[in-house]
This record gives sequence, structure tokens and C-alpha cells, in this order.
Amino acid sequence: MSDAETENVGQQFGRLPATDADREVEDRASREAVLDFFDRRFGIEPAVFEDFTFWEKGKGKIWIFADDAPSPIRVEGLGMTVLRTRQEHWKPTQSAIQRFGGHATKNVIEIDGEAAAAFARGEDQDLDWDGDWGYLIAAHEVGGEREPIGVGLYVYGELRSTVPKGNQESLSPLSTD
Repeated sequence: MSDAETENVGQQFGRLPATDADREVEDRASREAVLDFFDRRFGIEPAVFEDFTFWEKGKGKIWIFADDAPSPIRVEGLGMTVLRTRQEHWKPTQSAIQRFGGHATKNVIEIDGEAAAAFARGEDQDLDWDGDWGYLIAAHEVGGEREPIGVGLYVYGELRSTVPKGNQESLSPLSTD
């Protein structure tokens, strides 16, 4: 086995191993761990990701790809970033939550009106929430359907918007109509 297959190389993608027992690159997350994270934290069932492969590029930047490719592979991008690992608390990306957050059954904070508009602008706000602390999916009802806005961090009675600057929007208060 080559060094490229057993070491983390920042300029290439390596497929996540199926399980921790299959890991060849130290500290690399496994597909099983990623699926477990989304299931435990957000109630997104593993079947949602059945047709996707997971890859790491750099240290802990997990990508999702709706196809397969040889591993390792040197390309600039492969699908979209889905998760940041190799830190104390794993953090889903804005893109991942907007794409897959509609499947979530827990740790979704529903906000409307000015609270939703403020969140989209990247503003932190004091909000009551009786659920888990940590990363949440902030969502808003649109046309009778719950739509994810993005990732928020809830601690000490405050919902912190983690909407990236390039994705922030200045909206008039979102209505529920």
C-alpha cells in the first residue's frame, strides 16, 4: 500500500473507510461514523445517503459525492463539503443542511419573521429553545413546508448564526404565508 493511501494528503481526496475498523489513515472518520452523526444529531436516516460516497480532503473536511471515483484522487473538488470533523464537535456545513436538512426529525429550531431574517443575515439572537445545545438546523416554514435556512449554534439561550458571509442575505422579515 502506498503512502498516499495510508496518510492524509491535503491535496487529494481519500474515500472514507466503511467502518472505524477499516481505517488506514489515522483519525480519518468512517462512513459509519458520519451516518451515525447525522442520525443521532439530526434524525437523518442513513438511507438518505445510500447513493453517495464520502471523502476527506485536508484534515477533517468531509465531502459528499453522488457517484464513485478511484481513491485516492487528486482533483480540486468532488461533490460538496458536508461536514467538518477532527475537532471537538463535528459541524455540518451550510450546503449540507440546505440539501439534506429537510430530512431532519430532531434538533431543528423553527424560526419565523424577523428571527429568520436576522439568522439569514448572520446575526446572533437570544431565543428560547428547550432542546439540545450545540449545532442545530435553523428552519422556516415556506408554503406549508419546513425549509432549512442553515446551521446555528445554540448555547446559553443564544442562537448563533453560522451562515457564511458569502451566503448571508439581507431579507425583509420572512412571513409564514
